[in-house]
Amino acid sequence: MFNYLEPIYIKKFIQTALAEDIGDGDHTSLSTIPSTATGRARLLVKEDGILAGVALATMIFEEVDKNLEVQILLEDGIAIKKGEVVLTVAGSSQSILKAERLVLNCMQRMSGIATYTASMVKLLEGTNTKLLDTRKTTPNFRLCEKWACKIGGAENHRYALFDMILIKDNHVDYAGGIKNAINQANEYLKETGRDLRIEIEVRNLTELQEVLAIGNIHRIMLDNFSFEDLREAVRLIDGKYPTEASGGINEKTVRQYAECGVDYISCGALTHHVNSLDLSLKAY
Repeated sequence: MFNYLEPIYIKKFIQTALAEDIGDGDHTSLSTIPSTATGRARLLVKEDGILAGVALATMIFEEVDKNLEVQILLEDGIAIKKGEVVLTVAGSSQSILKAERLVLNCMQRMSGIATYTASMVKLLEGTNTKLLDTRKTTPNFRLCEKWACKIGGAENHRYALFDMILIKDNHVDYAGGIKNAINQANEYLKETGRDLRIEIEVRNLTELQEVLAIGNIHRIMLDNFSFEDLREAVRLIDGKYPTEASGGINEKTVRQYAECGVDYISCGALTHHVNSLDLSLKAY
């Protein structure tokens, strides 16, 4: 699976985000604060939740100014309470202010995602079902959102279009049916020499029976199935392929889907239906 957390990808994200924010200079800081001024700040928790983005924050501070001294007090993935201090940073005042907004934007969003994800994972306790994220992410911020889901206890699904073949309903329709789609996907892999997993989405039990007759796939996604049909689908598949339930699943229904016996539940709400956690960076 593609490792989006390789330092090269994180560094590229940080550089692009800083360029967006700073442009040709932080003119407020440049005009009001002497270049020799030094200061310190601490990152404060203003809302309970699950912490995410600490490792990223240290990389942002380093990218802005290698001389900034960052002391980490709380780590990614732990439960945090209002009033706690996550980290302190000391050094050039101008550098701290350059990094401030990017650090907060990333950590607040990531912590919100991790908090919701952790609550969903908790609802699955006692089942064998694992929670997956999706590609329903913010453009140019996917790395952070996928990372936050992982910190919150979910597993990452495919990262993007290039690291897995996921045949969905539109692919089936455009390909001229399930058989064509599966056969053409396998032929494509053979011709190109690529080693990719193939997952196919089915919309009903009839389509499932067709997939089971053809085979040559690695996972089956059961999309928008009723609980009754989902249980029947799991029975029909009988462990031959991993199963994944999808389709508008949230905190109110996730447990019921898991109890149908699926291996995975994919949930777009982890990244597209989340409030950021309140954090702040204050001089002291």
